[in-house]
Amino acid sequence: MKYVILIMDGASGYPIPERGGKTSLELASTPNLDALAKEGAVGLARTVPPGMEASSACACMSVLGYDPKVYYKGRAGIEARSMGIPIGDGEVVFRCNLVAVRDGKMWSYSSGYISTEEAHALLEALNKTLGGDEVQFYPGVSYRHICKLRGHGATLRAECTPPHDIPEKEIAEYLPRGQGREVLLDLMERSKPVLSAHPVNRERIAREVIPATMIWLFWGSSRLPDMPSFAGRYGLKAAMTSGVDLLNGLAQLAGMEVLAIPGVTGNLDNDYTAQAKGAMAALSEFDLVVVHIEAPDEAAHDRAIDAKIEAIQKIDGEVVSRLRSFPGDIRLLIMPDHPTPIPVQTHTDDPVPFLIWGKEVKPNGAGRFTEAEAKKTGLFLDKGYTIMDRFAMKAGS
Repeated sequence: MKYVILIMDGASGYPIPERGGKTSLELASTPNLDALAKEGAVGLARTVPPGMEASSACACMSVLGYDPKVYYKGRAGIEARSMGIPIGDGEVVFRCNLVAVRDGKMWSYSSGYISTEEAHALLEALNKTLGGDEVQFYPGVSYRHICKLRGHGATLRAECTPPHDIPEKEIAEYLPRGQGREVLLDLMERSKPVLSAHPVNRERIAREVIPATMIWLFWGSSRLPDMPSFAGRYGLKAAMTSGVDLLNGLAQLAGMEVLAIPGVTGNLDNDYTAQAKGAMAALSEFDLVVVHIEAPDEAAHDRAIDAKIEAIQKIDGEVVSRLRSFPGDIRLLIMPDHPTPIPVQTHTDDPVPFLIWGKEVKPNGAGRFTEAEAKKTGLFLDKGYTIMDRFAMKAGS
């Protein structure tokens, strides 16, 4: 038996008023997902425990079978693990976005999806100007980076808001607040002249594309606790393909192999076909492969309705179609990690639909893979992290 977990990041959501009150999943044409829904078990799972942040870190831990209440200690630490950044005693890390602010409002949480090459040049300048024994910037992919602080553990007490939660809102109300905020605010403010003077931003302005005007620090984390290996828990040798550091960091924490598949990105330009083919090829070596696709979430944050629908349809046509035709015994778990509803443009903690399909899985009456159809079946997992037991061990029960 082979297993595949397909995480459609942020694919579920709320009804969209301007599209007839339908969700993105309902609006998308998904013949492959719908066929699997009719043949498999569909339900809802609460992947974000009550009171915890509705982040992919919490939610994806649940999907992989780990209780976030036990193992989640901050998202930046997971991303740092993926990037090979050590976190020593007295050190903390924060996600460091390159953002664009205009007229005091959050213009773009991604600086117009700045290129990785441009971003690395900006991070180098930030290190030269603001870096030192207590502060260090680590370049990541596109707008996503890490800032490590030494001797400033109190910053973890600050209340920080992710920039993708506040599109077109006045940033003054959402800057770091509470105890420990001073260091974060100082760095964010001092980043402005460094970035505005940099040739990369001058060239972006000349090309009439969004520049990076400041850094935004959030998702603070200290050193992470050890997690039991996925293989030890479930007896399955596992690998993961994703275009984002967070998921690759989770894979490493769970003892999974991280697959390097050319063309896999964390944005809308992801090569879905290459990712599907790479995942299926990996099944010759691994018992289970996790396929994480970020595109629906990115589109939802931008309120790009058509782009989110297109991402879901590409997942259906280029990934699910191939997985369901795998030549051998296979079991699939397909689900978003969390909703990213178009109307609110950010993550919520609502339960998400899931679909288990394959050998020994009995259908339970769903007609499509949508939020409403999942609710209709009556199958509900309040503790989302238990889904892995159902999938890997008890899917036929």
